[in-house]
This record gives sequence, C-alpha cells and structure tokens, in this order.
Amino acid sequence: CETCNEEEAKYRCPRCMKYSCSLLCVKKHKLALSCNGVRDKTAFVSVNEFTDLNLLSDYRFLEDVGRTADAAARYPTMHSPATKKLLYCLRNKARKCNIDLRTLPVGFTKRRENSTTFNFMEKKFYWHLKLVFPHCHAEYILKGVPEDKTLTDILKPYIDPVETDPVVCQRLKIYTMSPQSDVQILMKIENRKQNSVRYNELDASRSLLDNLKGKIIIEYPTLFVVLKTLKNDMVVLGQ
Repeated sequence: CETCNEEEAKYRCPRCMKYSCSLLCVKKHKLALSCNGVRDKTAFVSVNEFTDLNLLSDYRFLEDVGRTADAAARYPTMHSPATKKLLYCLRNKARKCNIDLRTLPVGFTKRRENSTTFNFMEKKFYWHLKLVFPHCHAEYILKGVPEDKTLTDILKPYIDPVETDPVVCQRLKIYTMSPQSDVQILMKIENRKQNSVRYNELDASRSLLDNLKGKIIIEYPTLFVVLKTLKNDMVVLGQ
C-alpha cells in the first residue's frame, strides 16, 4: 500500500494508479492528492502502449460526446428567441463599454453557468465572476457583481484578515497572512496560441468595468489571484 506502507495492496486507483489496501487508505490518498478516483479518458497514451482497450475507450468517449452534444441541441430553452435576444443584448451593451464579450455554443459548461445580466434601469452590468487562488488550489464563484465595484472590495471577503469568513480564511491562509502589496490580480488573454499564454495584470484600485475595457471576455471574467513572492508559471504580458 502506497498510503500506509504496511498492508498488502488490494486496489489500484484508476486515476493516479496508486496502490491501496483498504477503503480508509483509498480515502486518504484521494484527500492527500486531490484525486477523484475517476479514470482520465483523455490521458495521453503513446503509440507503443496503445492497445485495443485504449481504442475501445476512445470510441466510447466519442460516443458520449455525441450524445451530450445531441442532448444540448434538443434543449428548448437555449434555442428560444428570448434567449438569443438576451445574448445579443449582452454582447451589444458590452461592445458599447469597449468589452469584446463572446458567448459559447449551447452545451458548453461556461455557457450554462453564466449568470451575467444587464440592468436597464441602472444601465450597468452585474457580472458572473470566477476567482481562482492557485497557491491554495481554491476557486470561488461570485454572482451579481456590480461593474462599478473595485477589485479590492471584491477580494476583501477572501484575503482581508479582518473581513474574511473563518473557514475561507483558514483555506486561504497564505493569502490572508501576506501583505496586500504582494497580491497580484491577473486575467488570461484570450485568442493566443497555446504555447504563448499571457496574462494581463489588473489594477485592484479600479472598478471591474475599468479593468475589463479593451479585453476579450469569453462568457464571464476569470481572475487569478497570485502572490508576487511565490513562484508561478503565469507570464504577464510585456515581461
């Protein structure tokens, strides 16, 4: 057993191939490695190791993709005139704010999740926002974030040692214990080649709208909160 190193192994994880001896060790290894125990159907297999089982697995995977796409195409709400009109309105209003908002086809997860709205009475966006804290492997979804709210105020419930919820504070301890000057907010630049991924650095003192101007947004913004003192592989544009 690769978890307790005591008992003889009886099980092998389909995801990470770790050997375990009991249900307790299986749970421990999942917790320690953040492993879900589900086989990765898209994992790379070299030609030399490719077998009939791999071919069958790929075939079944493509069948699942076809069924999912067909089910999405039959979903009536996503194809209703009201939905299409709403998406056109969102894109049009964003364009007037100098934001290139792009929506995905029916069936994509981000399309289904997106809850961004435009309030015609107040004449402003309420964004669906995703916050990613890479150093703690944590993600949070925010709904109805007003466009005029500053990034500092948006992040306060997560990295401010005073205003943060105790549970969140414990999970993001490395952020709450670091000075605010070390916090850097990045957003991925869309439509770049996979081997040249770059990020824009955002201004925490400015509003969400000001930071999104002149940028391409696919469905909703995803902000990466990193610490300058810790090493990460995110390259800021211009560096």
